[in-house]
Amino acid sequence: MKKVKDFMSSPVYVIERNEPIQRARNLMFKYGIGRLPVMDGGNLIGIVTKYDITNRLIQAAPEWRRRPIDRIPINVIMTENPIMIFSDATMPQAAQLMVENGISGLPVEREREIIGMITSRDFIKFFSEQQDVNASVGDLMSKDIITVHRHHTISHILDEMNLQAVGHVLVYEDNNTPVGIITRSGLTFSKMMGPKDEMELKMIKMTRKESTAGRKQYRYIRQLPLVAEDIMTSPIRTINSEMKAVEVSKILAENQIMGMPVLENDDLVGYFSANEIVAEVSRW
Repeated sequence: MKKVKDFMSSPVYVIERNEPIQRARNLMFKYGIGRLPVMDGGNLIGIVTKYDITNRLIQAAPEWRRRPIDRIPINVIMTENPIMIFSDATMPQAAQLMVENGISGLPVEREREIIGMITSRDFIKFFSEQQDVNASVGDLMSKDIITVHRHHTISHILDEMNLQAVGHVLVYEDNNTPVGIITRSGLTFSKMMGPKDEMELKMIKMTRKESTAGRKQYRYIRQLPLVAEDIMTSPIRTINSEMKAVEVSKILAENQIMGMPVLENDDLVGYFSANEIVAEVSRW
């Protein structure tokens, strides 16, 4: 059985507990990563993800808004005492830890040193190599499908994701037609936060008629918050429930995506993603 060290991401980029959130954001942007171990004098004391930052910035209380992000230390939003795993542990052992603790990544330790990170994304590659697995997408898919309207705000979408403990939502039109998808991996602060760390706004040109006759019109600009249609992935790529799970995992790995909706007789019946892969591996 392949071990964690064979699939982990390395090197590991870390941040000190008193460094500002802005530095964490910069590291995530620069290296295309979604989580950072938080250190204190060489000791691991926490972990912070891009979702921690996004959630806190969007739902920030007034006192946060008055405090620039470059002055807020990372220890304010980090998760303390993160669970670690040894580099020689097996992938099923790592999966079991992730499922039992409801997390999507683990720092990898060897001789008291953090040498890598193993995440649900790494499990996609691992699973794609398991040629002896005969399970279909329908056998493993999640049937929990959370939907939002294309005009729902980002804050509402995040609230739904957190409330339902899901990593994706389908975006629907007024006529109940799915028009896009939003995933946690795609829902990053890079798309939503402006240069001064305020929520991005879109500029909409409006027209107002002066009278009912409509002879005179005045145009003005209105600022509105971003909504689902501004950040969703569209069109939706789907898979069939009868497809082999291993073959679909290869598609996910090749396209660097975390999951895809499952279509059956033109109806959306489920979702197959890294979460389902990790859950399956945890049972091995």
